[in-house]
Amino acid sequence: MQLVVARIGRAHGIKGEVTVEVRTDEPELRLAPGAVLDTDPAGVGPLTIETGRVHSGRLLLRFEGVKDRTGAEALRNTVLIAEIDPEELPEDPDEYYDHQLMDLDVVTADGTEVGRITEISHLPSQDLFIVERPDGSEVMIPFVEEIVTEIDLAEQKAVITPPPGLIDDQAEIDSSREES
Repeated sequence: MQLVVARIGRAHGIKGEVTVEVRTDEPELRLAPGAVLDTDPAGVGPLTIETGRVHSGRLLLRFEGVKDRTGAEALRNTVLIAEIDPEELPEDPDEYYDHQLMDLDVVTADGTEVGRITEISHLPSQDLFIVERPDGSEVMIPFVEEIVTEIDLAEQKAVITPPPGLIDDQAEIDSSREES
C-alpha cells in the first residue's frame, strides 16, 4: 500500500537540499536517510534520501544524485510516496492511516446511520471526513475528539456525537441581539 509522506518545496542553498512539506505523523521513520521513496510524477523517482536535517523549523532533505540547486529545483512539487505494509498500524493507538478509515460506516451514539466515509480531507487546522449519506448527499464531519468519539476498526464504524446542525437542519443559533 502506498502512503503520501511529503511534498517537495523549493530548493534550499546551492548543494541540492530541498524543503519538504511533511504529510506524515512519522517523519523520523518515513523520511530517514536511506529511505527509498516513489514519486508523483513517477518519472522523477524513485528517490533515495541521502541526508535530512531541520533548519529554522523546516525539514530539509538531500537526495542521492542531486548535488546542486538546479537539480533540487527540478524536484519542486514532487509528491513523495512510501510503500507500507497494509497491516502496519501507527505507533499511537489513537492515530489512523487514511486507508483504515475509508469506507467506515458513520453512526451516531444512539446507532442512527449517518453514512459512509468516502474521503478524508487534510486541512491545516483539522482533518475532515467526507461522508456520503444514504440519499447520496454529502456531509463533512470534523475529525476531532469532541465529535468523533470512537473508531472501531473491528466493527468497521466511526461513532459520532454531532452538535446540532452538523448533520441535520436543527442548528441552534445564538444571537447577542435581544429579541423584540
